Amino acid sequence: MALTLEIYFCNAVFGTTFAPLANNTFVRRLYVRFKIVSANDESVLSELELTSAIEMLSAIIPDEELESLAPTGPATVYTTSITIWMLILQRLGKGKSMSEVIKDVLSNSRELLPDNKRVRENTLSSKSGAYSRARKRLPLEVVEYFAKRVCDSFIHQTPSWFGERRAFNIDGTTMTLSPTSELRTAFPPATNQYGETVWPVMLMLVAHEVQSGSALPPELGAMYGDGNTSEVKLARQLAKRLPPNSLIFADSGFGIFSVAYSMTGDGHQILFRLTKSRFKSMRRSAQLLEETESTKTYSLTWVPSAKDRKTNPDLPADASVEVFLHEVELDNGETLYLVTTLGIRAEHAAEFYLRRYDVEHDIRDLKVTMSLETLRSRSVLMVKKEVFTSIVAYNLVIQFRRQAAELGQLAPRRLSFSNVWYTFRSFLLNKLPCSAPEWQLRYAEALQIASKDKLPNRPGRSYKRKAHPRRPKSTKFMKLENQKQEQTTPQKPPDKPKEVPLSVRPGEGGGLGKELRATRRVITMKTP
Repeated sequence: MALTLEIYFCNAVFGTTFAPLANNTFVRRLYVRFKIVSANDESVLSELELTSAIEMLSAIIPDEELESLAPTGPATVYTTSITIWMLILQRLGKGKSMSEVIKDVLSNSRELLPDNKRVRENTLSSKSGAYSRARKRLPLEVVEYFAKRVCDSFIHQTPSWFGERRAFNIDGTTMTLSPTSELRTAFPPATNQYGETVWPVMLMLVAHEVQSGSALPPELGAMYGDGNTSEVKLARQLAKRLPPNSLIFADSGFGIFSVAYSMTGDGHQILFRLTKSRFKSMRRSAQLLEETESTKTYSLTWVPSAKDRKTNPDLPADASVEVFLHEVELDNGETLYLVTTLGIRAEHAAEFYLRRYDVEHDIRDLKVTMSLETLRSRSVLMVKKEVFTSIVAYNLVIQFRRQAAELGQLAPRRLSFSNVWYTFRSFLLNKLPCSAPEWQLRYAEALQIASKDKLPNRPGRSYKRKAHPRRPKSTKFMKLENQKQEQTTPQKPPDKPKEVPLSVRPGEGGGLGKELRATRRVITMKTP
């Protein structure tokens, strides 16, 4: 039996090292789409062919490892690894439905499926019931573990941006979910003067590695309700999962003592923006170290205020953080207030902080471009699984963009994420299986095209930050509710139109025509 290698999108080596096994071994890896076989099915691939195939393999986690984490039966078609891959395919297809991704696999990617009687005899149903049950039985811990392994592997391939430290941008965002009773209980909707709104609102805190752009699995929580959380609480949880001695960038919403104390306690360095009022309050106890025409630098032993201790009663009595305060006047007339544990000059701190704005574009690419905000899941567990596999799909596109940027000798962020993603889908994802030489040419062509998807260089342009408008939601559920209400509510018969006599009274001007026109208007207005 020939050694069969199945390949999927990217020309990259991710986590584990691929090693050829015995000749009768069927090897399957994460990117499963393009099947490579030798000219003679009874012979093993040549060393040259095997080397070329290995260079294109993306071997993150072997099937055997995933199956050992969540075993399935021998006759199972939608195994643990296949279910995870199909969840990723749904997001790469911009939120495809279960029926769509099943039909895509059956028509173009049957090699993805295991050696099963129903697959061989072409009797596997195209209905989504079996796949839906496979998604439900997939353990959340396995999906989260898989997403973390993929992200860590991508990050380790990229050189660090700040010495030996990894730098991360953190920020929060919200997503509206399907209005099911379970999701409304776990993620309560917002309220206003008229009561509770419709859509459950989930708060998501993301962390993107500055150099590679890869996203870590996010922290999730409720935005509203009695058991709601906050960006600050989620940030403390997220900091425990970051690599040791990381550098964390965050906006003024995180520039408070409790977050700084928690993150420095976990062994990280911080560079946060401060509000003007908080900076002035802290400056009273600080010591001026350096002053230039446009900058001022202070040193401070930051201790919690009375309000900090009231909102964080678990802070130790001797809690403190040694920090530097920077006040930088920008060219546009605004002033930037920063706090950091790094011993760097104010100009460098302001330059570093500019990288924080990358996370705004990263969140837009994840939520808007890849349509993460249109989650289809209707339960809490499935929402989390869909979010984690969507992060994997996003990281795959980020990795492809990085390779295209290397080819074009550009910084990865100089390439448009949306255009690179369109190239990724058009030239790789939506193509039929092919041979190894064809795949190499196809992949090289896709990289060449993606390397030209540059963003326009428009120096000096600056726009005020504004929120993206809420995306239109389906009103199908509201129509169903209205139909149910109409069926249960007795219908009131329509009012009869008001009758106006058509006779003309003596002595009234206007004649019969005016009276008829008045009658017609009244009847028209009263007709239901």
